[in-house]
Amino acid sequence: MNSDDRPSNGSEGNRSWLERIGQVLLGEPRDRDQLLELLREAQQRGILDADALAMIEGVLAVSEMQVRDIMIPRAQMVTVERDTPPEEFLPTVLQSGHSRFPVLGDSRDEVVGILLAKDLLAYFASEEKDPNFVRDHLRPAVFIPESKRLNVLLKEFRANRNHMAIVVDEYGGVAGLVTIEDVLEQIVGEIEDEYDIEGGATIARVGDHVYTVKALTDIEDFNEYFGARLSDEEFDTIGGLVVNRLGHLPKRGEEVTIDRFHFKVLRADNRRVHLLQVTDLGGRGNGEGTSDQAAD
Repeated sequence: MNSDDRPSNGSEGNRSWLERIGQVLLGEPRDRDQLLELLREAQQRGILDADALAMIEGVLAVSEMQVRDIMIPRAQMVTVERDTPPEEFLPTVLQSGHSRFPVLGDSRDEVVGILLAKDLLAYFASEEKDPNFVRDHLRPAVFIPESKRLNVLLKEFRANRNHMAIVVDEYGGVAGLVTIEDVLEQIVGEIEDEYDIEGGATIARVGDHVYTVKALTDIEDFNEYFGARLSDEEFDTIGGLVVNRLGHLPKRGEEVTIDRFHFKVLRADNRRVHLLQVTDLGGRGNGEGTSDQAAD
């Protein structure tokens, strides 16, 4: 048998594929779709794993996205007012669970700085309450245009060690905010944060009639936990039901009321909803039992 008659083996196949992608990369791919096709073929051949491919796709997507595509709109920003005593906005800080808050001056279009939640510890630990505490503990706010590309923003976040930026529109008004986590989630997918439910639980009670619920929770399990009767004829999960009611894939902070439940999106990316805050307006949730059930 001569060399031309020998069956090709896996290494030869991989070399052939690598030569192809090398030729494309050393030259210029005809377009982004051609590059993605080669990368997906690499994943199918086991050269890249699924997670690596997903991150590469995320990087390519980020290079084409702008801040306006992922920002939290102004109406959904959790803010505090500069001249409001911390005692008055503490419930807002606790309920949101955020670590950073834009501080407003005389109007919603005047963001005068950023307040860190951890700085409030010094205020409440002190016996004498400083009326200028918020003013004295403001961190500088970073302002960026809606049109800024995400890859450029990520580079600036890393270089300047910022975690949050205020987004302004073409007229200089506040349009929303964006965090470094929002950008990274476009690349690596969901990032665990302060809202995550420990262990295998799908529902966790966080306050009086307030719960965090994983979007993939079966509607049947949700109904059993809350003694509810939400329909599962069209959708299997509570996240699917919320998306359908909103009529679009929501961003973090969007809210909707279904039956006796008020849903607020705590975490979502451009693919799906991950976590919801649920307020039981009827106050009949049992707060125990299936909150510790493992997700299938």
